[in-house]
Amino acid sequence: MADGIGAASSQVAAANDALRRELPFGDREDFEDARRGFVATSDPLRIEAADGRTIWDMERYAFTHGDAPPTANPSLWRQAQLLSIHGLFEVAPGFYQVRGFDLSNMHLIEGETGVIVSDPLISTEAAAAALALYRAHRGDRPVTGLIYSHSHIDHFGGSRGILSDEQVAAGRVPVIAPSGFLEHAVSENVYAGTAMGRRAGYMFGALLEPGPAGQLTAGLGPTTSTGTVTLIPPTQHVVETGQEEVVDGVRFVFQLTPGTEAPSEMNFYFPDHKVLFVAENASHTLHNTLTLRGALVRDPRIWAHYLNETIERFGRDADVLFACHHWPRWGTERIVDYLSKQRDLYGYLHDQTLRLLNQGWTGIEIAERFELPPSLDQAWHCRGYYGSVSHNVKAVYQRYMGWFDGNPAHLWEHTTTEASTRYVDFMGGAEAVLAKARESFDAGDFRWVAQVVNHVVFAEPDNRAAKELQAAALEQLGYGAENGTWRNFFLTGAKELREGTLGTPTTTVAADIIVHLSLDQLLDSLAIRLDGPRAWNERIVINWTVGEQTCVTRLENGVLSHLLDRHADAPDATIEIPRAGLDKILLGVASPADLVAAGELRIGGDASALVTLLGLFDAPDPDFAIVTP
Repeated sequence: MADGIGAASSQVAAANDALRRELPFGDREDFEDARRGFVATSDPLRIEAADGRTIWDMERYAFTHGDAPPTANPSLWRQAQLLSIHGLFEVAPGFYQVRGFDLSNMHLIEGETGVIVSDPLISTEAAAAALALYRAHRGDRPVTGLIYSHSHIDHFGGSRGILSDEQVAAGRVPVIAPSGFLEHAVSENVYAGTAMGRRAGYMFGALLEPGPAGQLTAGLGPTTSTGTVTLIPPTQHVVETGQEEVVDGVRFVFQLTPGTEAPSEMNFYFPDHKVLFVAENASHTLHNTLTLRGALVRDPRIWAHYLNETIERFGRDADVLFACHHWPRWGTERIVDYLSKQRDLYGYLHDQTLRLLNQGWTGIEIAERFELPPSLDQAWHCRGYYGSVSHNVKAVYQRYMGWFDGNPAHLWEHTTTEASTRYVDFMGGAEAVLAKARESFDAGDFRWVAQVVNHVVFAEPDNRAAKELQAAALEQLGYGAENGTWRNFFLTGAKELREGTLGTPTTTVAADIIVHLSLDQLLDSLAIRLDGPRAWNERIVINWTVGEQTCVTRLENGVLSHLLDRHADAPDATIEIPRAGLDKILLGVASPADLVAAGELRIGGDASALVTLLGLFDAPDPDFAIVTP
């Protein structure tokens, strides 16, 4: 066994040491780029919410100075050092980047009368702090435009820290996003938002203490801020590539890139300044074709296609490139080389997975034998700090072939708990399994220990020896992981095995997102929460008037369906309610009885129909078990 909790095994330490000799650690170009244009930072960089709660603290990453310890993959340690460089940076004259105030970057483009903000981080507190740093050094310029590059929460959640509804409503400040932005921004964070949020806690190491044996960034950024998530809806949309807009005297040329890193995403170019922004389509890491928190599988083929289009449209003219994460890159030749390698990275993953898939290899088999070309493998920005070759290859397989690998033995397997009970019995009982697993641990086969001891944990969830051995194996896998999100998953799993389910501070189902669901999306999200078996024998038809909209909901056969802009002829009940009132019920801040008493809800027909319907919905569980049954 290893020396104990927090110590690296000899095998992991040796593997980490070997990687130092395989990669070009003498190349310091990224560090020069990451420090270039530095203006100032907040010292200390600690951001608090109104209630005094700390929602961001970069001081916790000061430990990354110096050489990597045995408990950290040296390549991931290098990425953590780069991500610890924070503050306000000048990218080009009039173009500024704030890094290290959240998982993502915020950008500020100076116009004729004020400043245009792009991608206002995750939370209002972080965005306001970033804007305050800019204004402290560039003057108290008003915000004259807000741009959302894509539909992920770390690029819009802090919007109300930048603008107020009054500023937008007055028509003075355009809010520009790619076509489909609002639909994807709210649906991804609501339909499966609770499960994604729970897994995001693992992915970003939200419960781990940063340190040499703990959380070591997420590869894409340090971690996620935990402040107030908001959303100001767009007032303008980019609907085609080549569309030009002038905001506060600054000319933008847009390139739509749907289906790449996000279902709604866009790059943009500033032709009068030769500055190119590539959203999250090119980063200083291999990105995800399927993020570990869960999402729809992305298309690396179209991703590579759009990067090729970026090069041809803008790259050969650009002098400066910046993006939603990490540091900029300067020089046309370097920009084209960077984008070309990023293009080929996703193209190679797609094409070679398909080649091997068509030779009969399964996703797991392809992932184990897959190697990148040396020209990509040795490029720091192609290393797997956030996405990994292993899980991206499996995602490509999933995109084309689904979960089933074609082997009928895998078509109707037992659940994990049922299978684990049988495995442990076949292997001679828990003590026999653990004895053999300890031998595998001592031999450094931590992957096998994690795989086999998982059966004991699920067969006997109260077996403390099994949990500790499983935690020890996951810990060693974390210490060797080059991928930041893998490390966080391994180490969070170890923590919860030792301490019990701890929940997560990560949330995506924020009130400010719920209120921007269309009525159609809102009813879809309700249907997802319906407890089907409890509703099998119920039949309820309700006509709704929600503000100015009408619809009918029909519950039968355990399914809640709806039609907009119509009413049924013979409903069980009719309901009139403002949209804000319906939101209050669904957010749990008011009951139907409260709204009836306040005059916000009127019910005709059988009033018990609404009570019965609402009683059939499940509350999602944000603390569900992951590493135990």
